Amino acid sequence: MVEPTPTGGTGRKVTAKDVAAAAGVTVGTVSKAFSGNGSVNEATRRRIIERAQELGYEIRSPRQQKASARTIGLITSDRFGRLTVPVVLGAIDTLAEHEIALIVCDGRGDAIREQHFIDSLLRRDVDGILVTGTGISARNSIGRQPVPVIYALAWSRSADDVSIVPDDTGGVAAATRHLLATGRRRLAFVSGPSDVDDSTAARLSAISSELAVHGLEFVHEPLFGEWTESWGRLAATQLLASGHDVDGIICGNDQLARGVVEALTERGRVVPRDVAVVGLDNWDVMVEATNPHLSTVDLNLTDVGHAAANELLRAVAEGRSPGGIRRVPTRFIPRASSAAR
Repeated sequence: MVEPTPTGGTGRKVTAKDVAAAAGVTVGTVSKAFSGNGSVNEATRRRIIERAQELGYEIRSPRQQKASARTIGLITSDRFGRLTVPVVLGAIDTLAEHEIALIVCDGRGDAIREQHFIDSLLRRDVDGILVTGTGISARNSIGRQPVPVIYALAWSRSADDVSIVPDDTGGVAAATRHLLATGRRRLAFVSGPSDVDDSTAARLSAISSELAVHGLEFVHEPLFGEWTESWGRLAATQLLASGHDVDGIICGNDQLARGVVEALTERGRVVPRDVAVVGLDNWDVMVEATNPHLSTVDLNLTDVGHAAANELLRAVAEGRSPGGIRRVPTRFIPRASSAAR
């Protein structure tokens, strides 16, 4: 393994990623070359060592590596669901660049189970703890710990904690502006449950604010149900039966949007000519399985993981930072389901 040292007089510490880029290999190959674990041909090993020496790396013995090994604990509350996985992968990528191991624990949203894992992680002398979950609503804080704690996707209810979340309200606001720019004026909103979902209320407010700029409001009251295609189909059916001439529908996720598109099509509405439909998540399975392909908001969840890991590394190095929610930019992706008529 390698201990990064300042290079070029800039004060920035080089990482295994720098060595990998210079040698034209992966970060994993760099690790194998210096640890002696795994198969790396001799020519590649020599090239990696040469590039590392040029960058000012100190190659340490396995005993030195073990003595300085660092670890981060991760506690997730949703059993590694579709939204959490890219966050965790982003965090792993960032931590791997700094040669930090990640210990993953499945808390399942149970406070007693989480406390068990917290105690276990602290006994293992982890350098920090990353807490993540679905991001549908706020979660309880795990409290003040002897090591830094950062929340990712699922934000903490405590203002003292640091939480890194996607700017989904900015994303749905961009989607609303897109629909308005393509001539849609009679919009509706379909989402999951409203009573336990903090994010839905914020998204609804963001859309309403964009409509108000143009002197508009929803043509139909927002519809709340489950996070499923079947609810999307039922919601679209209700909208059509209401007699309101809807020409744009914003959905709380891509599963809902797929159900909406199917129901509209079955009832003779052409998407996007008659009704434009927008989802949220940029879940490729839903996007590509929908005809026409879905316009959607990409939550950039991998970037959320990167940002959370970097914030945790900074807290480990520099100490506690002011609490609050940090938002990672999202990206609206227009596709055929909301094309201009």
